[in-house]
Amino acid sequence: MSTAAGIDMKFEVAVIPVSDVDRAKAFYAKLGWRLDADFPFDNGFRIVQFTPPGSGCSVQFGAKITSAAPGSAQGLYLIVSDIGAAHDEIVSRAVAISDVFHAGTPGAQFQPGGKSGRASGPAPGHATYSSFATFSDPDGNVWLLQEVTNRLPGRVDPGATSFSGASDLASALRRASAAHGQHEKRIGAADPNWPDWYAEYMVREQSGAELPK
Repeated sequence: MSTAAGIDMKFEVAVIPVSDVDRAKAFYAKLGWRLDADFPFDNGFRIVQFTPPGSGCSVQFGAKITSAAPGSAQGLYLIVSDIGAAHDEIVSRAVAISDVFHAGTPGAQFQPGGKSGRASGPAPGHATYSSFATFSDPDGNVWLLQEVTNRLPGRVDPGATSFSGASDLASALRRASAAHGQHEKRIGAADPNWPDWYAEYMVREQSGAELPK
């Protein structure tokens, strides 16, 4: 299907370099990611693919798949709607992860080892795009959790609102509920049309449009 901008091109897979395929496979399985493929071939080529929960993009690694140095993939983004819940989920799987932080100086989220510029805790008011946590696979490939609740304008088609899973939808509902509570305080009465208000708020939040008052 073509669009006004040309042919659709869906970014579907990123390759990460690892030194021990079975060790990497065990690590990503431990995270609870979906194993899509593990295909070995007689010439030593092997390809393994995992997909994070709710993601439209997968990761691949294996043998004879890349010449990049193991551990050289840095700052691989994992977008979450609740940084605290995502952090606790990874901890529950016995995977080492940094504390939640925000960037005290621009770009601090990319500094190796978090040596400078990171401020403890989520960003004030959980400002969208501003709260992070990092973890690494056994080779040192670094994953960056980033909390995104309200997209920049134009980043999402408002006619194609979707949520990656039950937890993502639940987080959006909680934010809409809190905002609707403020709305009812402003109007001084219960809002009988709250489902319409919730729906409008959630669509606008995800597409980056101005939020309803």
